[in-house]
Amino acid sequence: MLKISVCGAAGRMGRMIIERVVSDGETELAGAVEAKGSPAVGQRAGNAVITDDCGAAVKISDVVIDFTSPQATLQHLESCMKEKKGIVIGTTGLSEKDIEKIKDAAKAIPVVFAPNMSVGVNLLFKLVSEIAAAVPNYDVEIVEAHHNQKKDAPSGTALKIADIISKELGLPQVYGRHGITGPRKKEIGIHAVRAGDIVGEHTVIFAGPGERIELIHRAHSRDNFAVGAVMAAKWLAGKKPGLYSMKDVLGL
Repeated sequence: MLKISVCGAAGRMGRMIIERVVSDGETELAGAVEAKGSPAVGQRAGNAVITDDCGAAVKISDVVIDFTSPQATLQHLESCMKEKKGIVIGTTGLSEKDIEKIKDAAKAIPVVFAPNMSVGVNLLFKLVSEIAAAVPNYDVEIVEAHHNQKKDAPSGTALKIADIISKELGLPQVYGRHGITGPRKKEIGIHAVRAGDIVGEHTVIFAGPGERIELIHRAHSRDNFAVGAVMAAKWLAGKKPGLYSMKDVLGL
């Protein structure tokens, strides 16, 4: 049984990941971690008791899954490096400086870092790259929608899509438009919607003369992210140090 500790255990994603770890049949919940001062500390999560001692949870784990905040993720990453344990990171809102720290850590431990663990979204990443290469002169727009409690915008998934297309076409990115902007420039437009309880929706538009191509991914439940996170943890076990993505996990 693969022993997994979950950081962010009391959050929406953390609770779903714990349910998936417990029910998987090949994994065991070794630890559940929350921030110091959280009212969830001391409560039960699956067959574990939520703790604020990340180091202790990491020590008894084979792999750690982290869906928390940028600051907390970097602290948990340090604990994983100290204990030489792999980590799956699904945290979004990380700065370029934060990402560089993750890359440095991946020289010492195996890391799966992905803004979205969904199988469908990672297929979307592959498709947008292929379409961008096929229609390089089409206008590109990305529209993402999430629930009204999401803290970062645009979503990490939208930024990943934009980066994939930027690398293919060499286009700059703009975030929304306002006022007299003039004719459209060669750029990638990114737009964020925050409303109600939308789990997650991403639309990528490639528009050319007389036609447009739209790729849409809609998440109906957060469970697909939990499934992907546990899949990534199982894949990561025993891997050599390195920075991996869901593309590696899924063999894409």
